[in-house]
Amino acid sequence: MTSILTVDDSASIRMAIRIALSGAGHDVAEAADGAEGLAKAAAAKFDLIITDLNMPNMNGLDMIREIRKLPVQAGTPIIFLTTESDDAMKQEAKSAGATGWLVKPFVPDHLLKVTRKVLGA
Repeated sequence: MTSILTVDDSASIRMAIRIALSGAGHDVAEAADGAEGLAKAAAAKFDLIITDLNMPNMNGLDMIREIRKLPVQAGTPIIFLTTESDDAMKQEAKSAGATGWLVKPFVPDHLLKVTRKVLGA
């Protein structure tokens, strides 16, 4: 079973992601902001991390930069799931270490398709 960390300050978004991914057989852990996401990423290996960009305490970009420094998460794909669709922001996310980008609101089937693609499943 794959282990996926979802990081978003919206409880309803985390719930929607959890329902979509757990229904497809994935184990889903949740964090409410970048600081909590970083702490969870430092404590356990994940197969995939899905994060929002704009969050309190630590935003998604800063969290990705810090996660990319963690040996335990070396090579872990990180997907941004955000309302932002600006090309400059996408480039900054890629430079920070993001693997891909999905725009909210997301379609569960599309999230699953992207998840399968980045996991190589």
